[in-house]
Amino acid sequence: MSGQEFAGLSCLVLGAGGFIGTNLCRALLAHGARVQGYGRSQPFPEALAGVHWTRGNFAEHEDLARIVEGNDYVFHLIGGSLPETSNKNPAANISANILSSVNLLEVCRQCGVRRVLFVSSGGTVYGITGSAPTPETAPTEPISAYGINKLTIEKYLSLYRYLHRLDYAVLRLANPYGPFQTAHRRQGVVAALVQKALVGEPVEIWGDGTVTRDFLHVQDVVEAMLAVLRYDGPERVFNVGSGIGRSVNDIVADLEGLLGRDLAKTFRGGRRADVPVNVLDVALIQRETGWSPRIPWLDGLCDTMRWMAQQP
Repeated sequence: MSGQEFAGLSCLVLGAGGFIGTNLCRALLAHGARVQGYGRSQPFPEALAGVHWTRGNFAEHEDLARIVEGNDYVFHLIGGSLPETSNKNPAANISANILSSVNLLEVCRQCGVRRVLFVSSGGTVYGITGSAPTPETAPTEPISAYGINKLTIEKYLSLYRYLHRLDYAVLRLANPYGPFQTAHRRQGVVAALVQKALVGEPVEIWGDGTVTRDFLHVQDVVEAMLAVLRYDGPERVFNVGSGIGRSVNDIVADLEGLLGRDLAKTFRGGRRADVPVNVLDVALIQRETGWSPRIPWLDGLCDTMRWMAQQP
């Protein structure tokens, strides 16, 4: 759906300058919403034409009420750290992520926000599971401070709904990839591998390359977010993924197939924060909202390669 579906709605996107935020803002605008973006920077400012932009640091709370005021929906996309680095300073992560997020919820309650949509992490909140794909009902045993932070924010969302009737939805997102994801931010194995492959440098593989993840094109990610925005049912927590696992070795092999040449490889030591296998069960969101991933893996990989090849 497109056009004026969300005409008259005001949406605040926290982390609007990031990979997912940029794609989400563009989709919301295309559906007729008024969009306010908030974040530290805009790597692709031309892509956010039409977005009312406010530059700021999420950890600085003073201006948050002014930014939230007047918005119907708030999308919380700010992550604050990476899984592999979060364990080095858990206390700093608590301050930057959890405290700031609780402050956001308090402001949203006071400003009468209709719903907060929080992008959590399907790749880290479950930890090392005994089986895959993993449903929302599986135990949550994160092995990184990053995953603990995400899970804690989920719990505070539930608390604020119980205490203050602040509505919310949680999207436990798989590993997104696609346009506007850049390798230099150290987020996204697909972007990192594609970048190395395009410039002819050895691709870096952590461990033996068998770490398996659930990869989802960002267009499908955004469509899932819009589906949850429309949703008016009883569920609050949704896995968002493809339901299919691919290892790092699989991605490298597919890149070699698309490029028609072998890639040089550099193997690094495995990382303790890396869950060996993570694949999400997406039956719930499919049943409740009608959303399903539409972009085939190789089509999405080609799309990502084309976009990255056009960047300076």
